[in-house]
Amino acid sequence: MLLQRVCLTELRGQQGLRPLVCRALTTSHPRLEVKPAGKEHLVRVKLNSGLPIYTQQKTDQDWGNVWPAARTFSPATVPFPVRQGYPASGKPTPDKWGNAELMKIPNFLHLTPPVIKRQCEALKKFCTTWPARLETATKQEKHFPVTISKSSYLHSSPTVRDSKARIVTLQVSLKSLELDQHGRDKLLRLVGERYQAASDRLTLVADRCPLSKQNYEYCQYLMTVLYNESVKMEPWEHEKEVADREKFIWEGSPSQAAAQTALTARRATDAEEVLKEYELVVTDLHNEGEDETTIERYKESVMRLLNLADPQDAAKVAHSQVC
Repeated sequence: MLLQRVCLTELRGQQGLRPLVCRALTTSHPRLEVKPAGKEHLVRVKLNSGLPIYTQQKTDQDWGNVWPAARTFSPATVPFPVRQGYPASGKPTPDKWGNAELMKIPNFLHLTPPVIKRQCEALKKFCTTWPARLETATKQEKHFPVTISKSSYLHSSPTVRDSKARIVTLQVSLKSLELDQHGRDKLLRLVGERYQAASDRLTLVADRCPLSKQNYEYCQYLMTVLYNESVKMEPWEHEKEVADREKFIWEGSPSQAAAQTALTARRATDAEEVLKEYELVVTDLHNEGEDETTIERYKESVMRLLNLADPQDAAKVAHSQVC
């Protein structure tokens, strides 16, 4: 019976303190003033007048000291109006006072630009200087052609793991592999759509293993196998003929022999330039397909190769002479 009375007394005391605690959360904290008094220092506590904290803040204050870390939104501390939530019919959006919606969502009031700059300056002493010979992206790609990318996630949840953190991406420039024509063509056929022709980069993404370290090792394994298979020459590959090639190759083709014969017969002075242009046009026509642009370029190149005049231009000249 005595124990029940003690518990009841404590419960009533807590209920009596609850309004005071709620009021303290919406008002400023007690302010301490230290004044010298001889050899000793007296500490005087001035109680607040019940006004919010932001009414006593200065305009040139250091906001990093007011809001130094991530915390729940406090309407009495934030010195500007904030509204959040669904407005009732005929009323504006709820303001910051007593707004549970503002307390639910995370805020970034502790990451203002001056605070971020200050934190970066503090972290500089733990960083190493950038290598002197890696100023440009070209030099970085030359010495470090492989790029490994992964992500780490921090959030409040029952588990610290995130399934997306296991994904690892490996990117490498194809020119850094130093493959010949055979190896490059074979590698492109093995990787398929993982190669971006615009940037000349090969991208491998691994996410089948539960840990990022395992996926990183799997990416390394894939890259090793792809390279070794590309440089390998199978016995049956020597039996390929011109008609069996995957794409048109100018060297040793019938088109090259015919063009050289035509230029030799007419003893052209600009034979090298004409032959180079004809090579590019024919290669594009075979590998990229026929369209109006490639057909028109092929027509102009052949007429220049055989030293023929355009029939339309000749008709215009004849018409002008008759007139």
